[in-house]
Amino acid sequence: MKLINNCKILIVGLGLMGGSYADALTDFGFEVGAISRKQSTIDTAIERGLIKHGFVEVTKDYVSQFDIIVFALYPHIFMEWIERYQGYIKPGALLTDVTGVKRSVVYKVQDMLRDDIEFIGAHPMAGKETSGIEAADRRIFIGANYLVTPTDKNTPDAVETCKELGKLLGCGTIRVLDPEEHDEMIGFLSQLTHCIAVSLMTCKDSKDLVDYTGDSFRDLTRIAKINDEMWSELFLLNKDELLKQMDLFLERFNKLKEFIVEDDKDKMREMMRLSSKRRGYFDK
Repeated sequence: MKLINNCKILIVGLGLMGGSYADALTDFGFEVGAISRKQSTIDTAIERGLIKHGFVEVTKDYVSQFDIIVFALYPHIFMEWIERYQGYIKPGALLTDVTGVKRSVVYKVQDMLRDDIEFIGAHPMAGKETSGIEAADRRIFIGANYLVTPTDKNTPDAVETCKELGKLLGCGTIRVLDPEEHDEMIGFLSQLTHCIAVSLMTCKDSKDLVDYTGDSFRDLTRIAKINDEMWSELFLLNKDELLKQMDLFLERFNKLKEFIVEDDKDKMREMMRLSSKRRGYFDK
């Protein structure tokens, strides 16, 4: 399936990510519907023009209308939804997601799916500290990285359609990698950084520190304002990779501590030069 303008797209889960998908795809001219737990969320999305229609109940009459379904749910809820409602999905439909872990989701969903529908994992590397439909904004995808995580059960057509979806969202760099590569990378780039931010914010009571801090602390702890329910689930689903990345960080952190203890300015400067060089890659 290649994305065409008469495709109907269903968003399941209208939080920040699902709402932002809806915003982008509606703006591009697709007919976008949604399913969400709260009627107030559906009402807000319709009032803002993010979706054309939506329901709080999952019915076959509604779900079977759609050619593409984007799941923006917590991993365990996503898998429960597939197990319970996949019979409502039209034959030939393409399913994708926004889930932040892949090994523990992609293979299980593909194994339980009917043969006449296809699921391909995707992960837009975008977001913000606020959540809910009120925070939905298609601009979060502009220039963002977009990851597609196919397996040997995916067709080339599905991979291309998923990549095209990332382009329509406005993402900049689109990469294809397998679920294992994704989870190793995300353990370092995203989950470890959230662990560091949370640890920093829980070291000291920051109520008074806010009057003294500069931009460095604010920048480093921006992501510490965290959705505890979602991130704790993601950490545990990627536990083995995350622990490896935490050990890697601790080794480097302790090495820097050792240089400071030993007054080894040369080794500190060498480490800082390497840090500056590698950070420079992100400024291009």
